[in-house]
Amino acid sequence: MDISQIEMYRPALTGHCYRMLGSVFDADDAVQETMIRAWKSLESFDGRSTLKTWLYRIATNVCLDELKKRGRRARPVDEGIPSSGAPPLESLTQQPQEYWIEPILDTQVVSNDASPAEQVVQRQSVRLAFVAALQNLAPRQRAALLMTEVLGCSASEVAETLETSVPSVNSALQRARATLAKRSEEQPVSLTAAQQGMLRRYVTAFEQYDVAGLTALMREDVTLCMPPFELWLQGPEEIQTWMLGLGCGCRGSRLFPTSASGWPAFVQYRPNPEGGHKAWGLIVLELDGDRIAGVTTFLDTARLFPRFGFGMTV
Repeated sequence: MDISQIEMYRPALTGHCYRMLGSVFDADDAVQETMIRAWKSLESFDGRSTLKTWLYRIATNVCLDELKKRGRRARPVDEGIPSSGAPPLESLTQQPQEYWIEPILDTQVVSNDASPAEQVVQRQSVRLAFVAALQNLAPRQRAALLMTEVLGCSASEVAETLETSVPSVNSALQRARATLAKRSEEQPVSLTAAQQGMLRRYVTAFEQYDVAGLTALMREDVTLCMPPFELWLQGPEEIQTWMLGLGCGCRGSRLFPTSASGWPAFVQYRPNPEGGHKAWGLIVLELDGDRIAGVTTFLDTARLFPRFGFGMTV
């Protein structure tokens, strides 16, 4: 066995670590540590389990070690109550980036050799709402749920990984499923023709700064947030107020399509007073049918734009 046989599991391991940790950058570090541990202990791999299961076991324990050092990540919409669309400037407080769940590039976690059904699961299981719901589980419950529901491990394999009993695993799974059922909703992965048309209208309305046309594409209970700011808004009217007020600097923006965390996404460049456009945010759109249910604009452009293959100016 050589390193290439381990390396082929990197996308799947990245997805697993991202679900556990809620951070693409922490996931990168966890996968690298997994590879190091696996390579160092390769001689001890006895083949009783598959190589894939063995690697997931190492990755899970790396993540559990990391989670002992810090608190859970969240989304602004899961914290506090919605703000007014015209908030006072002093209310625009920020939290450190490590407080918030981060987006991940779809191609980083979707394995090319996975079946279409497996790729659907891989995309659905990195969506922001699902990953946020996972963070509300105790780390070992989170690991048990992911290993069984996403990775297809048996209760006995999970018990071996977590060094516990099968009844304890089943109990953890029962609690985890009950918690998750209250918080997550599943939506199809493939975009319909209606959704594709709606996204084209979204880009046109945004670039023309047709705020009424933009919010007409949104659900009545749509949310908008902009990590690292704590502020979040709910409803088309509040979003209109924001975009025509404090958010008016986005007028004249340009959008370029990508995909993030299992959803359609756009990188946004705002007009630069010195000429051209400069990186502003990564917009992830959560959809419900042909309506927008959530808008999250991640403002950590220095780290995210290079990760998604975009420059800082256009």
